[in-house]
Amino acid sequence: MKRLFPQTLPAWILLILIAGLLVTQVTTLYFIVEQRRSSNNLLELFRLSDRAYSLVKLMYSATPDDRARLAKGLANPNYLVTVSDMPLIKSAIPSDDDLAELEDVVVGRLAKFGVLEARIYRKSAGPAASREAPDVASPDDVGEIEKEFLDLANDISQNDRLVASVEFKDGQWLNFVMPLTPVGPLVSEENLPLLGAIAALVVIMTIWALRRLTAPYRTLESAVRRIGADLKSPPLPERGSREYRSAAHAVNTMQAQLREYVEDREQLAAALAHDLRTPLTRMKLRLELLKDAGKRKALMNDLADIEAIARSVVDFATHEVKDEAPERIDFWSLVDSIVDAYPQVRFADGSAIARGLICVGRPVALRRCVTNLVDNAVTYGERALISLSGDGKLILLAIEDEGPGIPEERLEQVFRPFTRVEGSRNRQTGGFGLGLTIARTIARSLGGDVTLENRQGGGLRTELRIPRAESAAS
Repeated sequence: MKRLFPQTLPAWILLILIAGLLVTQVTTLYFIVEQRRSSNNLLELFRLSDRAYSLVKLMYSATPDDRARLAKGLANPNYLVTVSDMPLIKSAIPSDDDLAELEDVVVGRLAKFGVLEARIYRKSAGPAASREAPDVASPDDVGEIEKEFLDLANDISQNDRLVASVEFKDGQWLNFVMPLTPVGPLVSEENLPLLGAIAALVVIMTIWALRRLTAPYRTLESAVRRIGADLKSPPLPERGSREYRSAAHAVNTMQAQLREYVEDREQLAAALAHDLRTPLTRMKLRLELLKDAGKRKALMNDLADIEAIARSVVDFATHEVKDEAPERIDFWSLVDSIVDAYPQVRFADGSAIARGLICVGRPVALRRCVTNLVDNAVTYGERALISLSGDGKLILLAIEDEGPGIPEERLEQVFRPFTRVEGSRNRQTGGFGLGLTIARTIARSLGGDVTLENRQGGGLRTELRIPRAESAAS
């Protein structure tokens, strides 16, 4: 159900705007149609009253025979006029209030001509009238005005009619029929293309305006993504609308604070490593004077662990190599050079065809990322199989080991710093839990990612995805 609705702010604004315009237009058209219907009805009632006045004024003083001759001369196929002893309208009860009031108006106007009663009835055209109406074909040689006249006459013959019966004081009835003038539609075949063009122009201008309006926020979104990958990216320009300037200033302030925090962390780690080096060196010298070889060896191992922990902390805190510019890297060659150092690792069949996979990144950091993943597979899985492939956008490095795997609920936890599946703190059984953390951080800084999944036959599958260089992909 959610897929039916827009997923972006410009699309929502466009949808709301179009929906509002549609509701407004439909409501406006409804009121216009109702107003036209009411005005046209009033006009038709006025025409009937005026026609009744003209006919009665012409006939009231004539004899019955003369009235019949006059009626016959005034009649035509659309405007029937007859004189008889009986009214065409049998019922004296009007069909609606408007006609009842009109009857009173007609009798009041024509009373001076000896009119005693007036009956008015609205007769619907219905299907029968459509069948009876002649379909007048327009000749090819007629002009535009004559063709319009013929079409209008055809429409009038099929439209509703007003029937009126007026009684003279001598008991004779004047009956006449007046067809109602058809009301043209608001939207026709002639003006539909123009209305469609205007609607399309409004939609296009709205889309253009929305894109101009939301362009700074798309820039803001891309800048926030860039900051997540590289804190040293240039700050956002603080220009544009007041809301955008405020948001850009907040993002720039956040970036500066994060950069200051990271630099403080690096300096703290470097100072810690430097300050620990001196007392550790003194302790090693003093241990050399210890006569008990067993204790000396145990203490030396403990000092080695302390040095390894200090190096790991510094390594994690300063995993972003400073002053290393991104460059184009042959990823297959980089992986091949790393695999050469691990006799337990081999390439899968067909990986050699993945030569020429070029990416853009920092060589030392990327080598460190791949080395950590391979070392993790060898440490926990003893042997590993590497496959390398790529498509138009991504490079995929898959590493499958033969280890015990990782519980499903911990597949994401192992990417946290100092998190290890093996519970002990023995660095000989898996290090200090920073290798995967550093590898994923480097991969994400390149626009990629590192994921883990358990293999069905046992072992763990590690996948590294990084963007492929555009020129190489094409």
